[in-house]
Amino acid sequence: MNVPKLSEIMDAAELLFDREELEDAIEDIADAIHPDYADDEQPPLFVTVMHGGLPFAGQLAFALGERGLDVEFDYLHATRYRGATTGSRLAWLHRPATPMRGRRVLLVDDILDEGHTLKAVKYWCEDQGAIDVRIAVLATKAHDRCVDDICADYSGVEVPDRYVFGFGMDFHEQGRNLPGIYALGD
Repeated sequence: MNVPKLSEIMDAAELLFDREELEDAIEDIADAIHPDYADDEQPPLFVTVMHGGLPFAGQLAFALGERGLDVEFDYLHATRYRGATTGSRLAWLHRPATPMRGRRVLLVDDILDEGHTLKAVKYWCEDQGAIDVRIAVLATKAHDRCVDDICADYSGVEVPDRYVFGFGMDFHEQGRNLPGIYALGD
C-alpha cells in the first residue's frame, strides 16, 4: 500500500479545532475531573493510552496539577490500528506496571471512536482490581456505532464522523504532533 506523506494531504485537510480551542477544552476537562478526585486520600492512577493519548495526557496532567490534584503516572499501549486507518483485533504492546487493586484509575486517551479499545482496557483494569475506572478523552466522534457499555466520563470536543488526525491522533503514524485536530479531505 502506498501511503501518502502528511505534506501531500494537508492542503485538502480541514482544521476542526486549533490549539487554543483544544487547550480551552483541556482546561474544562480538568475543571470537571478535579472535584471528582479532590477528596481522595490517594492520588488517582493516571494511565495514558499510548501513543495517541500522550499529547492530551501531558497537558491534562499539568492542568490538574495547577488545580492542586496530584496524580500517579503509568501508561499502557493497546491498539487496534497499528498504523492503519481501520481497526482490527486488539494488540497489547505494554500493560501498566502499577498495581491497580483498590485504586481509582483515570484512563486518558486521544479519542473515543467506536470504543472497542477503551472498553477492553477498562475491563482489564477492573479485572486487575481497580475500584473505579473513568475515561477522559480529548475528542469523541459523533456517530451511533459506539459499543455497548462504554462512554467517556470526560470529553473535550466532538468531531464529525470522518477520519481525524493531529494532537495525538495519526494518519498512518504521521501528524500526531500537529497542534490541532484535522479531518481528512475527500
